[in-house]
Amino acid sequence: MSDRPVDLHGDSVFLKKARTSALPMFEAEVDGLSELRATNTIRVPDVLACGVADGESYIALERLTFETPTTETERRLGKRLADLHRHCESRFGWFRDNTIGPTAQKNGWLDNWADFFRDRRLKFQLELAVSRGYGDELTEAGAKLVKRLPEIFADYEPDASLLHGDLWGGNWACVNGEPVIFDPAVYYGDRETDIAMTRLFGGFGEAFYEAYEASWPLAAGHEQRCHLYQLYHVLNHLNLFGRSYMSQAKSLLRDLL
Repeated sequence: MSDRPVDLHGDSVFLKKARTSALPMFEAEVDGLSELRATNTIRVPDVLACGVADGESYIALERLTFETPTTETERRLGKRLADLHRHCESRFGWFRDNTIGPTAQKNGWLDNWADFFRDRRLKFQLELAVSRGYGDELTEAGAKLVKRLPEIFADYEPDASLLHGDLWGGNWACVNGEPVIFDPAVYYGDRETDIAMTRLFGGFGEAFYEAYEASWPLAAGHEQRCHLYQLYHVLNHLNLFGRSYMSQAKSLLRDLL
């Protein structure tokens, strides 16, 4: 996939292009941005067009001029993310599948969060890792963790909150002093998954976390669940980018076991 700013009908836009078969990925991004925008909580870029042209699929977004975020911007992001998470469904998942990066992300609705995370997230990435040739190093520990999930989620049933789904430091920015989020992997799930992702690769200051906690404190036991939710993303990076993420995956598995 490639992305670059281009001129479309006289307007400066941000254009992402990929092979024709990637159109469903872009269409899911359009739906995800629409779902986030409808909450009127955090700004997202406007979608100008999405389709196929010249043998490539594409999505055209408004081009935003980023600024260096301030402490106040981070504080606003924390508060508004908590507001976003208050938009809930009665079940976990979404009306369509999408992607986490270029990896398929299955979102079929389930009533129980532990079942959803086990089947749609953890087992999916573990099985993908086996297909990539990492089974000897992950299968045994992964199977033990899957069996331990009922214990981890004992007495904990989160709300099915609307999630960004891939909220690392490169997927938010400051525009005119206001936070903007983009490149979502939207679904309804445990709000702690978004917070766990923010802690995985950095890019979020203490003002962000303080504002989020002041608006909606996290539940007891979130520290352990943070490692579990981070494992999903680390396994995805392992499957996408290779063995450099193996040690981090193993470390998280050891902590969880």
